[in-house]
Amino acid sequence: MDSRNLPIENLSFDDCWVLLDNDTVGRLAIVVDEHPEIFPVNYAVHLRSIVFRTAPGSKLWDARMERPAALEIDGYDPASEQAWSVVVRGETEIIEDQGVKDAVDALGLEPWQPGEKAHYVRLNAKALTGRRFRVNKPDIWNTRLQDRRRASFE
Repeated sequence: MDSRNLPIENLSFDDCWVLLDNDTVGRLAIVVDEHPEIFPVNYAVHLRSIVFRTAPGSKLWDARMERPAALEIDGYDPASEQAWSVVVRGETEIIEDQGVKDAVDALGLEPWQPGEKAHYVRLNAKALTGRRFRVNKPDIWNTRLQDRRRASFE
């Protein structure tokens, strides 16, 4: 079956939050010096928002400006041969309250990258979208070895 004929399932608000809550790494998109930048961040879901820790730099500066941002996660389930993606759009803010920081730390939010990440940033969701779809079967002979779809079909 051609991928143009495969149905796309729009995920519910709750389904999107479940996927976000079950993942730990996403790609944060912000505008830096009037052009888009994307940063991998590990995050936690806290009070139906995305929280990550960062050091001083572009992500922190953007959060202080309370500017629009987006976070995207995606995945592939070889058992069901389905891929999915979730996008959260909203505005960032710095978390100053130590009680909130402690609550986020209790969720296991720990930066992967070494170094001091003392600043906590929240992405407040203003829009949340997600979709799931069955992937097109790969051409095993021509598909790259690292393509995650191969595991389902080999």
